[in-house]
Formats: sequence, structure tokens, C-alpha cells
Amino acid sequence: MSRHLQNGDAEAREPLLTRYEDLKEDSDEGVIIFERSTGSFKSDPIEGSQKRLKYEEAVEAAGFGVFHYALLVVCGWANASDAVEILCVSFLLPTARCDLKLDSSDMGLLTSSIFLGMMFGGYMWGYLADQRGRRKVLVLSLTVNGVFGGLSSMAPWFSVFLVLRFISGIGVGGSIPVIFSYFSEFMPRLKRGTMISALATFWMAGNILAAGLAWSVIPRNWTGFLGFMDFQGWRLFVMLCSVPSLTSALCFLLLLPESPKFLMEAGREKEALRVFKRMFELNMWGKEKDFTVLGLCINPKRDLEETGTLGKGRLTGSIKKALMPIKQMFQGSLRVRSFVLLIVFFCISFGYYGLWMWFPELFARIERDGSPCRNMSLPRPLQNQSCYPVKTAVYMEGFIIAASNLPGNLFTILMMESTGGKVLLSCSLLVSSLSVFFIYLVQTKYQSLILSCVFSGVSVVAWNALDVVGTELYPTHLRSSALGFFTGVGRVAAIMGNIVFGKLVDTNCSVPILLVSALLLTGGLVALLLPKTKQTELT
Repeated sequence: MSRHLQNGDAEAREPLLTRYEDLKEDSDEGVIIFERSTGSFKSDPIEGSQKRLKYEEAVEAAGFGVFHYALLVVCGWANASDAVEILCVSFLLPTARCDLKLDSSDMGLLTSSIFLGMMFGGYMWGYLADQRGRRKVLVLSLTVNGVFGGLSSMAPWFSVFLVLRFISGIGVGGSIPVIFSYFSEFMPRLKRGTMISALATFWMAGNILAAGLAWSVIPRNWTGFLGFMDFQGWRLFVMLCSVPSLTSALCFLLLLPESPKFLMEAGREKEALRVFKRMFELNMWGKEKDFTVLGLCINPKRDLEETGTLGKGRLTGSIKKALMPIKQMFQGSLRVRSFVLLIVFFCISFGYYGLWMWFPELFARIERDGSPCRNMSLPRPLQNQSCYPVKTAVYMEGFIIAASNLPGNLFTILMMESTGGKVLLSCSLLVSSLSVFFIYLVQTKYQSLILSCVFSGVSVVAWNALDVVGTELYPTHLRSSALGFFTGVGRVAAIMGNIVFGKLVDTNCSVPILLVSALLLTGGLVALLLPKTKQTELT
């Protein structure tokens, strides 16, 4: 899937997004531009030497415009598809628990299964992205996510459904960390924070899409949709939730190039120049300007020294090579920031996913009892539970909470460049902690809904800030591996949070809610130890 173009057929095999007519030569200006026929440069004899640009200089020279907004849409749709795939499980619990005969522990295991897959997939895909390229890893991981997520809709038994959701999670684990590394490596320094914040807002779009689909599909009767089985509404909902991932994979395959920063680090100068040129052509489309970058400052290929180990040690050498990025992350100047991020990822993932994945179920209990923790001293017998007719209020409330992300996303976009990710991350975690604490104290459904919206709107600021900070704290050859590793740590925390909720929600639900509040408080205080990264250059 990487583009290795040769001579005459090079243009024919480029992604569709880059198929535009080359700019006309303007010989009067005496500048050096690209020739279409050979992909090389022709130089003015007056010029004495070719200036080689560093990465940040080349990104600035490529301009900012149409290409970056098109990139935002495609990467944003991929980010939204991950949100849909993760959050769809929480919306199917109120009805699927009866069809699959699930108790609270089973539901905790189900919500944990996708995070378990993400834990295994996160570092694996991140490492491959640093070694083999961002784009091809995104295509593969999104395809795995969509295919197995769609197949889970037809699983006849809980055990099969669980396994398929786990494999789908392996795909999600790859696309989440890699998408932000890939996207950030096309952005000029002064626009990077704002654009990454804009990319993160698509998580809200995926959340709203999942809630809207659940609200419109699950309560309806779809008997006879597939003749060979009883196809309940929640099964059609799961099938539809796989469509965004598959369409995202197709968009990356057909429309987008490899990251120019990765190509430069891999020593592939000609390919990187070709990407920068196409960025320039789209950004300056119709302005009759010429792209004058002559060469790039590239690094020697990293793999040459490392691959010698593989021939000698085989499996041992391969494992050592795969784990080397983790070792480098916890050495030297990166050590403190890595430990801080580890704690922050654990705290926010345990708190956010532990609580968010259970919101529909908690609202269903509020509908019955007036409070999420009232009359929960004894587990409810499964045979006495009724899932039909489906109560649409649960999905309406989920949709409202998803939409409450909008103010937080707009706030992040407006304030990221001026305030910086570190301050936003710490403050939002502290306010999120306070909102969760008050959720425990509420006595009515409307009070709980308001506080849940506050938690949703504030916590999304923390996630957006973490996305920006995480991409700027590590060099290119570690960026995807680092984000994959911390994403894996976050999935461990998410699994623990969902299991804790599943075990205690029937007997003492105050414990997990107060624990979430305490962990968010801890994460907010620890985040103050991170270095400032506002408008920093990528290394």
C-alpha cells in the first residue's frame, strides 16, 4: 500500500486525492520546479546549490488549505468510526442482556472485551506504523475493526459475540493511536494544536451517530430482516455500526498518501517530496504558484542497524526489537513525561470508560428507581428482568449526553493554541472529578442527566488535550509506538473499570462512582508535571 512509483506510470498509481494537473512552469521567475515526466527537478544554472529543507520548513512551504481540510474529513471519519464501534456496546446492553441472557458480570465482561482487544492491538499496530508506515496500518486496522464488528451482529451465542467483539477491538486499538500520529505529521506547527483538536471533535460525531442509530434502530421490530434468523433491533444496530470503519479504510486506501514525516525518517526523500508537492498543488489550486522545494534533510534509514539482530537471534531478536521503543520511552529526558502520561492515561480511561459504558444501564435503573444507586442491595434475578418493549427514553438520554460534547469541543478548538494542552488537560480532569462526585449524590433522573452532560462536556476537553499533548511529546520514530503503548495502558484501565462496575453495580454502586471521581482527581494533579508543548516543533 505504500507508494513506490516508477517512471511513466507513477502518476496513474497515485491516490485519487492527489490527481490534479501539475502546475505550469513559469520560466520568467527563474525558479526550480518539478517536471511531470520524470518526477525529478530541473534547475536554473544560475543557482549555485540546492537548499535542503527540514521537515517543519517543508510543511510550511507546502502551504495550508484544501488538502488539510480534506485530510481532516477523512481522518475525522475514521476517528468517528472508532467511537461508534466502542460505544455501540453500551447502547445494546439494555436489550441484548435479555436475548443473550446476561447478568451484570457478563455485561461487564462484554464491555471489557473490546478494550481487551485494543490493549493487544494498540502497541502492535503502533510499532508497525513506526516501522512500516502509518497509512497501510490504518487501512488494515480499520478493515479488521469493520469486518469483525459486522460479523458480531450475527453471532448466535454470547461466547461467539464476545470473541468477535474482542477481535474488532484489536482493529480499533490500531487506528486510534496511529490516526493522530498520521494527521499531526501533515500539519504546520502553528496550526497543529487547533487541527488536532478539530480532529478529536469527530469522536463526538461518532458518539452522536451511535446514539442516534441506537435511538432509531433498536426500539423497532426488524423480524424478517434476515430470513434465516431472528434479527433483533440491536443486531441491525451492531451491523450498521461497522459501516464507518469499512468506508474509512476505503478512503485511506484510495485517497490519501503516506505521512511525509515518516517518509523522511525512513530515508525515502523522493516520495516525501512528491507528497509535499501534491499538498502544495491542492492548497494553492488556482493560484498559479510554483512549488520550489529542492530537497529535504532526511535521516539515514533506522532499520539497517536493527535488522542485524533479527538474523542472529530470530525470535529473541524480534521481541527485543519490538520492545525497544518502550525501553527508549522510559530513558533520559523522556522518562518523567512517560511515567506521568502512564498515570494520566490510566486514570482518565478507568474513569471515562468505566462510567460512560454504563450510562445507558444506569439511566435504565434511574428510570425504575429514581437514582443509580437506590435499591441495589441485592442483585436482580435475570428471569424477572424485562427488556421489551424497549424504552426509548434511555437512548434519548444517551443522545443528549453525546450532544453535550459540543461545547467542550468548541472550547478546545478556540483555546488550545492560546492556553496549551497541559493546562486544559489538568483543569478539565479536576472539573470532571467534581461532576462525577455529584452524580453519586443526585436523587432524580433530571439531576443525574444534567451532571452527566457536564461530565461529558468537560471530560472531552481532557481527551482532546491529551491527543494534542501526546503527539508532541515524542519524536517521530517513537510517536505511534508511544501512543499505542499508552492506549494499551488505557485499555487495561478501561477493562478494570468495566469489571469493577459489573461486579459492584448491583451491590454497592457508590464504590465505583466514587473511585472514578478519585482517579480523575489524581490524573488532573499529576498532569501538572508534564512539560509545556504549546506550538512546539515535531522532532
